[in-house]
Amino acid sequence: QVQVAEYGGGFVQTGGSLRLSCVVSGLVLSYYDVGWFRSTAAKEREFVATFEREQTQYGDSVKGRFTISRDNAKSTVFLQMNNLKPEDTAIYYCNVRGYDWWGQGTQVTVSS
Repeated sequence: QVQVAEYGGGFVQTGGSLRLSCVVSGLVLSYYDVGWFRSTAAKEREFVATFEREQTQYGDSVKGRFTISRDNAKSTVFLQMNNLKPEDTAIYYCNVRGYDWWGQGTQVTVSS
């Protein structure tokens, strides 16, 4: 069965960086698009970044700061987050697009 697991969250100060990983097992990753979403008390599943075919798309709030990438051989999708802001604080989830396949999320906390 398909399993999704996020890693790499943590506590950072404003302006810092984190690199999240999403390991997807049970499928050949190259056949699927994968995206990142985040959740807070105020916003459920806010769009962050995704692959769409061979292109990438980003939410307005993270454009220029976050970069999504993938390593199909390792069945892993990454989210490089730079210049982090307190408003980036959230639980970050990885999703196989078109399916209700989500991980448990990884917490990112950015202090002001």
